Amino acid sequence: MAELLQILISGLAAGSIYALAAVGFTLLWQASQTINFAQGEFVMLPAFFVLIGMTVFGLPLWTSVILALVLSLILLGVAFKRLIVEPMLPHGTLPLVIATIALGVLMKESVKEFYGATAQPFPAIFPQDVYHIAGASVSLQDIGNLAVSMLAIGGLQLFLSRTRTGRCMQASAQNPAVAQILGVNVKRMVLYTFLINATLATIASVLISPIYLAKFSNGETLGLVAFIAAIVGGFNQIRGALVGGLLIGIIDNLSAVYISAQYRSAMPLILLIAIILLRPQGLLGTPEGRTV
Repeated sequence: MAELLQILISGLAAGSIYALAAVGFTLLWQASQTINFAQGEFVMLPAFFVLIGMTVFGLPLWTSVILALVLSLILLGVAFKRLIVEPMLPHGTLPLVIATIALGVLMKESVKEFYGATAQPFPAIFPQDVYHIAGASVSLQDIGNLAVSMLAIGGLQLFLSRTRTGRCMQASAQNPAVAQILGVNVKRMVLYTFLINATLATIASVLISPIYLAKFSNGETLGLVAFIAAIVGGFNQIRGALVGGLLIGIIDNLSAVYISAQYRSAMPLILLIAIILLRPQGLLGTPEGRTV
């Protein structure tokens, strides 16, 4: 029982970080019908911004985190929207998907070229203390990661539902034409969505890098898992992305311990296939009608 509790808490902590990236997938899809296949690299890159701030400029950790957030907002938010999404979106979804895949490859290879292929140690955000709860050993890092991720997603939900700007963002996502008639600046609301995605990616990067180290290839796994989590939970629901991320985190840990560590990476794919066959809209998603 103690071992199971330990596995579940660790799985929830990892899954909450996957959920941050999955929510980014959902937000961009709702706001601009954008599927960002560079999302994994969006999570990978801010960790190197932090390391550059610490090693090159000699900044303290939290100052470097703020620097990484600012750079992410500029590059992964504003620049991504204006230089990649806006020029490609009029040509349809497929060219945009190809463009984001190319962007992900460019980001990965750029980090590999300029920072090296060797994994870099990343400073821990939380102390490495371990607590014993009901016989299970639970690290403060797992608790901290879970708490920060839940606060970030919960704060986002409150922002979208309780503030005027958040409601305008939801209106712009649901029906841009009507929202514009009612006086909503749709382009600004879409930009806010891209900025929020960059913020979530930065938080996920800072939380996960002390565990998996900072390396150029991190985005491959993170992007795939986050994409699967968004589909499993429901691509058009933020709470669905959260549930999908947590579920995959738990299944990943359970399969590694009770099945085989060699096949743990296959379990999310099996779950994805099952969801597509049994409930294509995802666990909490709603069917979307399309004009064809």
